[in-house]
Amino acid sequence: MLALIAGTGALPTAVATAQDTPPVICALRGFPPDSLEVEITFRLETFGSLLAMLQAREVTEICMCGRIDRPSIDPTALDALTLPLVPRLQAALGQGDDGALRVIIALMEEAGFCVRAAHETAPGLLPAAGVFSATALPDGVAEEAQLGDAALAKMGAADLGQACVIRSGQVIARETDTGTDAMLAGLTNGGPDTSSDPISWAMDTAGDLLGGAADWLSGIDTQKASGFLYKAPKPGQDRRADLPVIGPDTVASVVRAGLAGIVIEAGGVMVLDQPQTRAAADRAGLFLWVRERPAP
Repeated sequence: MLALIAGTGALPTAVATAQDTPPVICALRGFPPDSLEVEITFRLETFGSLLAMLQAREVTEICMCGRIDRPSIDPTALDALTLPLVPRLQAALGQGDDGALRVIIALMEEAGFCVRAAHETAPGLLPAAGVFSATALPDGVAEEAQLGDAALAKMGAADLGQACVIRSGQVIARETDTGTDAMLAGLTNGGPDTSSDPISWAMDTAGDLLGGAADWLSGIDTQKASGFLYKAPKPGQDRRADLPVIGPDTVASVVRAGLAGIVIEAGGVMVLDQPQTRAAADRAGLFLWVRERPAP
């Protein structure tokens, strides 16, 4: 049996609906998933009890998907089964997203669970390689995408960010803890994002929500758009969690930022509601390229 540890956003619903047998839906307190009924709500301070509860329900596989803010540990709320895990949980919270998730995955595996990626449980979320839009790939994008590869390599070394913006042969913005939408909003507002939002703990990132894209596609002069959003996993990251996601709202954010398209890594970025995403890109005249990264 599969259990989802679900955060906010549309990804948990997409994963749950792709299953033949309904999974057990679990959620961290304060971060319920969209459009799913939560069966088990837990706190980080009761993580050990959550694992025991899932064992008792004969759960064998766990998938982490959705978005939550990085929690803190309240020592007064710890239960007996979680207390032995505290040093490792505290160490996880002190690391970047990939480092933190590796610790959480290790704890689950030690408890006997198989940790599966969202794209493994719902393979339809990964589109085939190629141009995904009616708008053709402009000249020069293939060459400029290599700048994204280099930028993500540096960002991955710091365990920070899975996206950047490239325009006129330069990387003009890099994703931080605040996420892709905040980075694009910084461009929309005329400068880089300086938000001090809480550090996000993304599980198969789902900051890109469904719906609402069409509302932003009118009244924008796409003829003046230039540059593109580049999104890919961090090199060497554990792809069982925190795999990047885009969807219709990503398209809307790209339009607002004055960009001309989106480049994502084939096999490395999930696309929510693919018909809506494609339609939104086509209405806006954006190109959307599912790019196979060249071999090193």
